[in-house]
Amino acid sequence: MNRLGVRALILAVAALLGACTTVGPDFNRPQVPWLADWKGGSLQPLAADPRIVRNGLLQTWWRSFNDPVLDGLIAEAQRLNPNVRTAGLRIMEARAQLGIAGSTRFPQVQQVTGEVLRFGEVRDGSPNTNGVSLSTGGRISWEIDFWGRFRRSIEAADASYFASIAQYDDLQVLMAAQVAGLYCSIRTLEARLLIAQQSAALQKRNLDIAERLFRSGNDSELDVQQARAQYLGTLATIPAFETGVRQTQNALSTLLARPPGPLPEMASGTNVIPQAELDVIVDIPADLLRRRPDIRAAELQMAAQSALIGVSVADLYPSISLLGSVGISASSLGSSTRALTFGFGPSLVWNVFDQGRLTNAVLVQDARFQQLYEQFQDAVLRAAREVDDAAVGFAKTGEQIVLLVDSVKAAKRSLDIATIQYREGLTDFQRVLDSQRVLFSQQDQLVSSQGSLTQNLIALYKAMGGGWEQGRSLPVLDDATRETMKRRSDWNDILDAPLPAAGADDVPPTPAGAARP
Repeated sequence: MNRLGVRALILAVAALLGACTTVGPDFNRPQVPWLADWKGGSLQPLAADPRIVRNGLLQTWWRSFNDPVLDGLIAEAQRLNPNVRTAGLRIMEARAQLGIAGSTRFPQVQQVTGEVLRFGEVRDGSPNTNGVSLSTGGRISWEIDFWGRFRRSIEAADASYFASIAQYDDLQVLMAAQVAGLYCSIRTLEARLLIAQQSAALQKRNLDIAERLFRSGNDSELDVQQARAQYLGTLATIPAFETGVRQTQNALSTLLARPPGPLPEMASGTNVIPQAELDVIVDIPADLLRRRPDIRAAELQMAAQSALIGVSVADLYPSISLLGSVGISASSLGSSTRALTFGFGPSLVWNVFDQGRLTNAVLVQDARFQQLYEQFQDAVLRAAREVDDAAVGFAKTGEQIVLLVDSVKAAKRSLDIATIQYREGLTDFQRVLDSQRVLFSQQDQLVSSQGSLTQNLIALYKAMGGGWEQGRSLPVLDDATRETMKRRSDWNDILDAPLPAAGADDVPPTPAGAARP
């Protein structure tokens, strides 16, 4: 080919590259019509309460309980829980998938071939001519991203990568909330167990008194049987509390990737339910919900699916490639010649008679996008419900505790009066038993409500998405796992690259599809 032809080919290639476009829809952040007018539901009056503490600890909210044991358990779960570790490995998988998508920016076919053949023939049972032939060559095929199919693929892989990070963040939020919730449940059950044991001890003393009075003829058998029934009924609640404590310990141990059983670090501080004030964030409700990791993950999954629509649309158009090959062949025969062959030029492939399959493939991707849109809307609704449920639960349980504290005081005073009157012969033993029963019931309700208050506070922090930034600062893979994977496969720097800073995934991928670091 002369120089004029080469220039013409270069100009044609430049024109093709300059005319490249990107087909398919560009992703826009989904709108939630009602969210702009939502004021936070039951969270709004809580945020306006002057008694609420504002100390900026949303991302480490559990530290407001001032419980080092709880702090250590949450850190351990965010590092060692199998689900968290699996989510970290999914990030590594997404990084590798992003690398695959990015490789399409280079020639898709890069082949080197070669062969060595010994040849000859046999005449009349004896070998005749013998020789060796050698040939080698290379082939390159580079499909021009004329319609943006590869750019859309990179865009989809990029969004999927950040979606995997958001899912990892969501698990960090879940781990902090689940560990704190189980920890609170254990302490609440321990406190209820202690109340049952103390009430049983008190009722046992009353039973002993009733039996002595009955044997001395100063009391009836009815008082004895009533005292025994109450004592045994209270005693029967103790195994259920002990079972609950052990089962909840087992659940917490599993979250920590430990074998089932009690946790040694929780041996101290038993019966003490963690308590803390609410640290209300000042963000507007729309921002509050959109920054939740599960909402971000749902949005990024939509962005990835939107790009896949573009990939399918690009298949409707012709594929334009640049081909090139070079080869060398030679033989050991003296009469043979060495040959150098080469060739290059454009190639066009267009599935013009397969429009039914390709067109419906676009519709499949579009339907999947719409499904993700509906799932996103549902996720935002459920997030708003979680915030409102937790906020109203926290507020109303706090009101209930104020009443129960007074109720317990009244029950204790009632028991004291009934005991004095019984000793002075002014009332019967039944009044004492009734007062004991009421006191036990009110004490148990108070402790249960105190535990519920803490559980609602934990649920509120979870609903606000607190805790993922703390988890983001932890290593995605532990050293042992990283070294094992490096020995098994050549991961280069993929395993060592840190996660992007918080907020880097707030903006969906651009239509250009440039892969992010």
